[in-house]
Amino acid sequence: MRISARVSPKSAKPGIERVGESTFKIKVKASPEKGKANKEVVERVADYFHVPKSKVRILRGHTAQKKTIEIMGLE
Repeated sequence: MRISARVSPKSAKPGIERVGESTFKIKVKASPEKGKANKEVVERVADYFHVPKSKVRILRGHTAQKKTIEIMGLE
């Protein structure tokens, strides 16, 4: 399964909000330095979909706010 996400780093209230069929807003506390925000995005998506972190990977947008994320094992 692939989803699109708009990530907001340095957020006071982290969380995930579904805004469309496969579109999400993800707020993370981490700053976008040295991949910290991306790591937290992977952790939050894994928790949201109840899969291990190893099944979640960022396909596009490693340095952008808009990301394409793949969750393996979900259809």
